Amino acid sequence: MLNQRCVQLGKVRSVIRELFEYGNARKAEIGEDKVFDFSLGNPSVPPPAELEEAMLGLIKNSDPVNLYGYTSAQGAPGVRRAVAEYINTNFGNHVTENDIYMTCGAAAAITITLCALCNEGDEVITFVPCFPEYSVFAAQAGAQLIKVKTCDGTFDIDVAAFRSALTPKTKAVIINSPNNPSGVVYPESSIRALCDVLREHSAKLGSPVYLISDEPYRELVYGGEEVPYVMNYYKNSIVCYSFSKSLSVPGERIGYIAVSSEAEDRGNVYAAVCGAGRSLGYVCAPSLMQQVCAKLIGKTSDISAYERNRDVLCSALTSYGFGVVKPQGAFYLFLKSPEPDANAFAERAKKHELLLVPGDDFGAEGYVRIAYCVSPDMIERSLPAFRALAEEYKK
Repeated sequence: MLNQRCVQLGKVRSVIRELFEYGNARKAEIGEDKVFDFSLGNPSVPPPAELEEAMLGLIKNSDPVNLYGYTSAQGAPGVRRAVAEYINTNFGNHVTENDIYMTCGAAAAITITLCALCNEGDEVITFVPCFPEYSVFAAQAGAQLIKVKTCDGTFDIDVAAFRSALTPKTKAVIINSPNNPSGVVYPESSIRALCDVLREHSAKLGSPVYLISDEPYRELVYGGEEVPYVMNYYKNSIVCYSFSKSLSVPGERIGYIAVSSEAEDRGNVYAAVCGAGRSLGYVCAPSLMQQVCAKLIGKTSDISAYERNRDVLCSALTSYGFGVVKPQGAFYLFLKSPEPDANAFAERAKKHELLLVPGDDFGAEGYVRIAYCVSPDMIERSLPAFRALAEEYKK
């Protein structure tokens, strides 16, 4: 018999992917300019000019065997050194190349990390709203994902709810800030409180509970917002990073895992990461992109375009009577559904060719997610449709 879990995963796409495919079909039917697709977090801003320069320079001036050949399973040593140096310089840490594991994006990084940490029956906590695929990644590791509510209206960490969710089976906690889907950035006070509770619970257990920080949106913040770096607050922490959003290269699937230099049994934690990567077949991330990213660490696309989109959308939607949670980062906007059933609201939005993702799969009923990483022109063209949708509810 086939693995029935995998059969079901293969037959049923995530709600985001389902809507994205619907949008593609609809564009082919009525024209791309008539569909307002806010389903997928696919950056519209081009990569920084330095990316093309770096790529062309490497292609023209490198030995093809070295450029396109296999790197070490955990990534090219020079690339891992460059990542470690960037972390140490910018966040005041002391990681080395032997704390860094290059991956095919943040999804691979989280899956590897969970498989490295978890045993069958362990629990992994995260905060809703959250990326729906966390459940899939946790199940791959034999663990159960426990979803903890956040504060109403702000989606900040509810420390009391978090404390109540901890059990002897808790092995790890995943945070995602800036958050997908809400765009919320967890403030330093919340991170400190979270870490205090983790230290207390780890002491009771006599073994560490790990803090995993999922960071594909770290650089995408607005108005001078600061994103706390978890290694500075909790020693048993692991950062899962992706260059996809900062450099606008999501299809290139490149990122890394960074194990804190202060983690208990640090060597074995890193060995478990390497072993999990090996067992999953996630070894030797794409060689060319490793080299490119090593040259561009710290650079970003023009993220000011996202901030402008955010401001235009928030202002317009609020004026139409919608309730919105103004995002501090990432490129997602959470809109409060005017009716209790966000799925019904999203279906009604389709009649105006607006593709909005219901919040249920994110663990936040009554909201829809708008991915505003689209062209400013599409934002402007979509506003009459949003206005018409709002008018339907006023009637």
